[in-house]
Amino acid sequence: MKGSFLIEAIGYIGSLLVLVSMLMTSVVKLRVVNTIGSIIFTVYAVIIGSYPTAVMNACLVLINLHFLWKMSRMGKEYEITRVSGDDRYLEYLLNRYHGDIMTCFPGITLDYEDADVFYVISCEGKPVGITIGKSDSNEIELLLDYTIPEFRDFSIGRFLLGRLKSDGIETVIYRGPDQNHRKYLDHVGFVKTEQGYIRKLY
Repeated sequence: MKGSFLIEAIGYIGSLLVLVSMLMTSVVKLRVVNTIGSIIFTVYAVIIGSYPTAVMNACLVLINLHFLWKMSRMGKEYEITRVSGDDRYLEYLLNRYHGDIMTCFPGITLDYEDADVFYVISCEGKPVGITIGKSDSNEIELLLDYTIPEFRDFSIGRFLLGRLKSDGIETVIYRGPDQNHRKYLDHVGFVKTEQGYIRKLY
């Protein structure tokens, strides 16, 4: 009885992971979790003697591994476009992602009257990030540093910092909400100080 329960538990865990993977917006995370779930479900199918199910899930594992390998070699090619504060396309993107922006940055003030730097970051022509800031000589304060869910793997942050450095920026500051942004800030090298999060580029 106990062995039967454990076998059933393996099947449920595999099924749950495959189901959860389908809810993920990140393609990489989807394939990683789906691979783990498919491996577990393959083991379960072999144990109960359901070989067609085992073969199908084993094939899913191979397909996921193939695309993960392919994505790791391809990398992401980003483009950055500087726009004006009254750009209609920027306005559209801010409205389009307003709900997610407010979720990512609880309590953020979407008032950019003092801003003088507006960037739209794209990947293969698709807008994937919005950066709005206030510059002062070789320093810039980020008022909004937003990335759409599918591209939240820190690569846009590294790309943006590299671009700002090539533009002569030496210091980047962020003083906005950090509840959901702290992991990203830490990962790309920001240091928390009394003046906010600071990243030196020189």
